[in-house]
Amino acid sequence: MVVMDTRERMRDSLRAFLTDECATLETIVVALAGPGGEQQRLDLVQQLIRDRLLVVKAKLAQGKGSMDESDLTSVTAERMSGETPYRGLHASLVGQSNTMQQVYREIKRLSHSQATVLLRGESGTGKELVAKAIHLGGERAKKPFVRLHCAAVTETLLESELFGHERGAFTGAVEQRKGKFEQADGGTLFLDEIGDIPLATQVKLLRVLQERGFERVGGSRFLSVDVRVISATHRDLEAMVRAGSFREDLYYRLNVVPITLPPLRERAGDIPLLIEHFLSRFNRENRRQVRLGRDLLTLMSRYHWPGNVRELQNCVERLVVMVEPGQGLVTFDTIPPSLRGYFSDMKQVTSGSPGRAGKDWVEGQSLGESLQEIERRRLLNSLERAGWVQAKAARVLGLTPRQVAYKMKKYGISEA
Repeated sequence: MVVMDTRERMRDSLRAFLTDECATLETIVVALAGPGGEQQRLDLVQQLIRDRLLVVKAKLAQGKGSMDESDLTSVTAERMSGETPYRGLHASLVGQSNTMQQVYREIKRLSHSQATVLLRGESGTGKELVAKAIHLGGERAKKPFVRLHCAAVTETLLESELFGHERGAFTGAVEQRKGKFEQADGGTLFLDEIGDIPLATQVKLLRVLQERGFERVGGSRFLSVDVRVISATHRDLEAMVRAGSFREDLYYRLNVVPITLPPLRERAGDIPLLIEHFLSRFNRENRRQVRLGRDLLTLMSRYHWPGNVRELQNCVERLVVMVEPGQGLVTFDTIPPSLRGYFSDMKQVTSGSPGRAGKDWVEGQSLGESLQEIERRRLLNSLERAGWVQAKAARVLGLTPRQVAYKMKKYGISEA
């Protein structure tokens, strides 16, 4: 009985391995026939082969049929040794594309400095992970890493969140409370969505950056702190400065060293690695053994992911959680009913390279313009299917309601 179980596990492992190999070869075929110049396609194929080689070598070294956290760590360690000087980066950063290698180099340089950093990029590109990697790679690694999402705090409470308050400073302040700057003393404060803070708070934030100190709300004692500030935004701060909604002096204080994170559509070769990473993680967390069929892997590898890595992560998690218990291999035909609409939209966008070129590509239209049109159409279709309920459309798209509202404003979409 034990021998039979062992043989069955070996067959399952071999089947899973061959399925992955088929998916990789299919993706390479698609990449060779895809849009773009010849050199661009060859670079993408080279990247796909290199990524798959890392995965296979990790499996051979571990003697397993599927990757777990230790496998991912070994892949990351190999990626950060030898030819690439990226040892010590945050383990959750996954990617081997040229654009990500440039990000790794910038992280390594910044980790050994005290410079203020501004992370730029679309929502879902991993700005917080990069901030953590900078923190963990430097002298402040043993000190606190404190995060504040500025857009998630109301304007009346934001100042208290940043600087703390004294007892009785306002109604409900029943005790003294330390703010994020005090909590991060000696370490790093990550201010996410810095472009959303009001002008009144911008003035006080500027003073902290200049004087390295502040007073709590309702207090008069000046508190000195040693905090490295890393901020992030998806907004066009330069346009906000011109419009007068963001202070120019604060902009220059924050924008000492900018890092722009690439959207997932510009690092398509990293998608297979990310899928494998998230599958391993969510299978482990949910005690499942879900695998993706090559048709589904090919579809997901070709999709442009308007919500970037966050949308891909949410998509993989939904697949792992929603499949029927005992179902191991998920193909397009066996997608859970609740997710069929989402993947049907994805298939419509990515259907066939020749067809897509004729349908979505206009001669003379830039890649950015064509992808924006795809994103706009996808957002509009999802809103119509959701009855214009933004929260429901956000779940389908793998975005937050706030991101949906932002994209509706960006593309001029309204229910009327």
